[in-house]
Amino acid sequence: MQYVESPERQSWMISEVSTVPGVRHVIVFSSDGLLLACSEGIDRDSADRLSANCSGLQSLGRSLGRDFGEEDGAVNQQMVDFRGGYLFMRSAAGTHLAAVTGPVVDPGLVAQRMQAQILRIAAVRPGGGPPPRRNA
Repeated sequence: MQYVESPERQSWMISEVSTVPGVRHVIVFSSDGLLLACSEGIDRDSADRLSANCSGLQSLGRSLGRDFGEEDGAVNQQMVDFRGGYLFMRSAAGTHLAAVTGPVVDPGLVAQRMQAQILRIAAVRPGGGPPPRRNA
């Protein structure tokens, strides 16, 4: 796994979602759980933990999809309702977008913005692999 420096500077990956009222944190992560971008207000350790947890949920969803869905069981979206808030996830082309919200949020607006954002990310990062390496 490659460590991505300054994921908080990739604001174009989260800008559509981070401004929705009630959204607390937004991250983007690769299919192997690598944190690619995070919103301001979440420290690196918390963002890495959120990315790892969301990657685990993606894995569980894919397993369910393979057992009970069609083809490869790809997971397009997930939502977790927990005491004090929600977790929303959208996926496209190997890249995943997750938003943690408070208890009062418009889920339709979050879903709409996440769809637009993940399509924008997928257009720039087809295949969703790790970010390209920079020359030293």
